[in-house]
Amino acid sequence: MSQTASTGSHATTSASAYDVAAIQAKWQQRWSQRDAFRAGDEGDTRPRKYVLAMFPYPSGDLHMGHAENYLYSDIVARFWRHRGYNVLHPIGWDSFGLPAENAAIQRSVDPREWTYANIAQQRESLKAYGVSFDWNRVLHTSDPDYYHWNQWLFLKMHERGLAYRKESPVNWCPNDQTVLANEQVVDGHCERCGHEVVKKKLTQWYLRITDYADRLLDDLNQLEGSWPHKVLQMQRNWIGRSVGADIDFEIEGHPDKVTVFSTRPDTLHGATFFVVAPDSDLAAELAAGADEQVRQRFRAYLEQVQKTTDIDRQNAERPKTGVFLGRYAVNPVNGERMPIWAADYVLADYGHGAVMAVPAHDQRDLDFARAFDLPIKVVVDTTAPITGAMPVIELDEHGEPIDPGSLHELDPARTGVALTEEGRMINSGALDGLSKRNAIVRIVEQLEAAGTGRAAKSYRLRDWLISRQRYWGTPIPMVHTEDGRIVPVPESELPVRLPQAEGLDLKPKGTSPLGGAAEWVATTDPETGTAARRDPDTMDTFVDSSWYFLRFLSPGEHSAPFSRSEADKWGPVDAYIGGVEHAILHLLYARFVTKVLFDMGQVEFTEPFATLINQGMIILGGAKMSKSKGNLVLFEEELAAHGADALRVALAFAGPVEDDKDWDDVSTTGAHKFLARAWRIAHDVDSDPDVIWAEGDQALRRVTHRLWADAPQLIEQTKFNVVVARLMELVNATRKAIDQGPGASDPAVREAAEAVAMVLDLFAPHVAEEMWEMLGREPFVGLVSWRQPDATLLVEENVSAVVQVDGKVRATLDVAARIGSEDLEELARADARVQRSVGEREIVKVIVRAPKVVSISTRPA
Repeated sequence: MSQTASTGSHATTSASAYDVAAIQAKWQQRWSQRDAFRAGDEGDTRPRKYVLAMFPYPSGDLHMGHAENYLYSDIVARFWRHRGYNVLHPIGWDSFGLPAENAAIQRSVDPREWTYANIAQQRESLKAYGVSFDWNRVLHTSDPDYYHWNQWLFLKMHERGLAYRKESPVNWCPNDQTVLANEQVVDGHCERCGHEVVKKKLTQWYLRITDYADRLLDDLNQLEGSWPHKVLQMQRNWIGRSVGADIDFEIEGHPDKVTVFSTRPDTLHGATFFVVAPDSDLAAELAAGADEQVRQRFRAYLEQVQKTTDIDRQNAERPKTGVFLGRYAVNPVNGERMPIWAADYVLADYGHGAVMAVPAHDQRDLDFARAFDLPIKVVVDTTAPITGAMPVIELDEHGEPIDPGSLHELDPARTGVALTEEGRMINSGALDGLSKRNAIVRIVEQLEAAGTGRAAKSYRLRDWLISRQRYWGTPIPMVHTEDGRIVPVPESELPVRLPQAEGLDLKPKGTSPLGGAAEWVATTDPETGTAARRDPDTMDTFVDSSWYFLRFLSPGEHSAPFSRSEADKWGPVDAYIGGVEHAILHLLYARFVTKVLFDMGQVEFTEPFATLINQGMIILGGAKMSKSKGNLVLFEEELAAHGADALRVALAFAGPVEDDKDWDDVSTTGAHKFLARAWRIAHDVDSDPDVIWAEGDQALRRVTHRLWADAPQLIEQTKFNVVVARLMELVNATRKAIDQGPGASDPAVREAAEAVAMVLDLFAPHVAEEMWEMLGREPFVGLVSWRQPDATLLVEENVSAVVQVDGKVRATLDVAARIGSEDLEELARADARVQRSVGEREIVKVIVRAPKVVSISTRPA
C-alpha cells in the first residue's frame, strides 16, 4: 500500500486529533486561492443551474435564520455541481432601508458607515461558514452603480404609465415618520418598529401593479407543484380578484353618478341604503353639501376613523359605527331612495370607496342596519331548491310573493343572521325564480341595456406605494418645475446620487431629510433649463429586491441593468430559498417587475423563480428569538464553539426544511461527534485509491450504493435531514466493517469512506475536503461528479415475514425486504398454511407491519 496515497493529508493534520479550526482555515484558504466556486464562463458547455438564497439585510452579524437559509442554498448548489451542472450561486446585500438609517441616527454616524461595516462582518462570517458562493458577483443595493438601475426602471415604468403620483390616504408610522405599503402593516402595526400605524393624506408615488393583477393571479398556475401551496394561496388571497358588476347610482343634488362594485348585482333589488368610506373624497363632497349639523357630525366621525387602522376597520366583530350624511342615492332598478351613510367598515381604496348595502344578504350590512334601524329586504329565498324545475311562487291579493313559512323563520331582521346561501330570487321583479348565476347574468344585461352598469372585476390588491420620507434609499429621479410640471431626469444624468449625510438632520420629521440638502435639491428643468427642485422622497427598498436576481448575472455591466444574453442563459432562478414571511411582499413585487421587464423585451420569462423553497424559523424554548426577550442564540458564538461543519450538520439534521426548529432540539455536540467519527474512518482506511471496489464486502457495498441511489431524490425533495440520517447509517456500517471485519484494508471500506466524503460535502464541506485528501484524492471533492450506483447492488435482499392467526404463528414467508403492506397481506392470505388455520372463520382484522409481521384476527362465521 502507498502510505502517501492513503494518508495524503496526515502531514497537515494530526494523525490522532480531529482539529476543527485547522481544517476550516486550511480549506477556506484553498477555496479562496483557487476561486473554487466561480460560475463557468462563456466557454463552459455544462448545463446551467441558478441557485439563490434571499440576500441578507446588514443589521449586525448573521443570526441563526441566516445560518439556516444559506445552509439550504449551499446544499442545493453543491448537489447540482456534483451532478455535472455549471452552478451560479451568488451573494449580495439588501443594504438600503430604515434600520440602517435609524441605527445611524442612534449612533450619530453616517448610514453608509454602519451599513458597510456590517456587510464586512457578515461577509467574513459567510466565508467562515463555508458557503460556496461565487464571490465575483457581489452586489450592494446602496451602491450607486446598483441604484442607478432602480432609477432607470422607475423611468421606464413612468414612460409606460406605470409610475404615477397622487394624493390619497396612506399608512403612516408616527415613530419612523414614513409611509408604509399595505403589505408592511402587520396587525395594524409597522412591521419594522412595531408602532401603531395611522392614516394620513399625502401625495405619493405609486407603481401601477393593479394593471398586472390578472396576470399575477393567473400565472400562479404555472408554479403549482414547484412553489409551496401555502405561498400560492397567500398570493391568490392578497390579489383577491372578485367578479361582479359596476353599478352607477345617481345622488340627489350631486352632479355626477357614483359607481359601486358588487359581487352580488343580483341582489340589487334588496339594496336599502348606501355606504361610503368616511375618508373618501366622495364622503367629504357629500357632507359639504349637507347642513351644518351634519357637517359637524361628519368631521367628528372622520377624526375618529383616522385613528383606526384598516385592519381594525375590517374586523367583523367590531360594533358598527357611522353617520348619516343627509343625502340620498337612487336605486337604478326600482327608483327607491337610499339614505347615504359614512361608515368605517368601507375602505376608501377598495372598489370605488362606496357600497350598496343589502342587509338581508350581507352580514356587515345587516349588523349596520340593525344598529341604525335601517330597512331590511329579503330578495333571495334560501329555502328554495336551486336545481330542477323553477318553483311555483304564490302571490298574495296585492300580487306580492308570499314567503314560505320556513323563510319567514329565517328573517334576518329577527335572527340577526344574513342569508348568504344559494337560493331563488324573490321580490326582484323580472329576476324572480332565477338562481344566483342566472340572475347575475340577467341583471348585468339589464344594467348594460339601461346604461347604468356593466360587468366588472375588482381586486383586493392596491397599487404599490413606493414613496418613503427617509434618506437612506434610492432617490426618485423626477424634477418639480416652477410652473408645476413634474418631469423625469434624463437617463444620461443617472444615477441621481444621494448627497452625503454629513450636515443633514436625518431624524424622522414627516418629510424627507433630502429636502434639507439645499444644494442637492436645487437643479434645473431638463426641458427649459430654468430653476427646478428634485423630488425629495426615496424609493421603497422592495424596489431594490424586486430585480436583484437579474443584476447578479452581470454585476459589472455599466450600459444596462443586466445583460440580456446572460438573462437568457441563466434565467429564471432554478431554486430560490428563503423564509415564508416574504410570501406576499417581496415575491409579489419581484413577479410584477419580471412581467414588466418581459413586456419591455428585457427577459424571455414571465416568472422570476421556477422553484421556491421555504425554510422554517429557528426558535428557542418554543418562542421566536428576540433581543428584547433575551433569548438569542448567537451565530458567531456557535460558530466559534463548534465549528461551521457541526453547526451545518446539526441544522440540516434538526428536521424538515419547512418546519420551525427549536434550538433546544438542535445538537451541535452530537454533530461534532458524528463528524469526528466520519473523519476517523478516512484516517483508518488502509488501501490504495486504485483498489477494485467490486472485490470488497458486498453487504457494506449495498449500503453505500443504496445511498448513491436514494440521495439525489431526497435532496430534490429537500429531505436534507433524511440524507444526514442515511449518512450516519453508512458511517456506522463502515465503522463496524473496520472494527469487526473485514477490516480497514477491504476495498468496500475505501469505497464507503469516499462516498461519505462526497455526500458529506453537501453538509460539512471542510471535513469532507479533508477526508477526500486523506483518502489520496485530488481536491476539490465539491467539484467531483456524483457516482452512479451499481444496479446489481440495489437488488433487494429477502427477509422472513411471520404470519400470525389469532396470536399464533402459522407461517413464515420469504419476502423482499422492501415489500409493500398490500403485497405482503396478499401473500399471507394466499398461503396454504394460513388458509388452513383460518378455515371457515371470518377474518375481521389484519394488521401488517411490512416486511416482518402479518397479524390476522378471526371470529366464527
